[in-house]
Amino acid sequence: MAMPAAEIEALIKAALPDARVSIDDLAGDGDHYAASVVSEAFRGKSRVQQHQIVYAALRGRMGGALHALALQTSIPE
Repeated sequence: MAMPAAEIEALIKAALPDARVSIDDLAGDGDHYAASVVSEAFRGKSRVQQHQIVYAALRGRMGGALHALALQTSIPE
């Protein structure tokens, strides 16, 4: 079951309202995405903690409806 990019973006923005989110469907199959998330909420957090915040925002869909997500996180410049 594929997950639309718009749904991924909406879930991330619901958890991180200030986030700038960019989603790319890598394989055109709705299962393999790359995401870039820029949020002030990441300031002072390790890369692992930043990714954990995004995965938590996806509410358990990783590994299920969302098969693969190449994730890049950063703070605003």
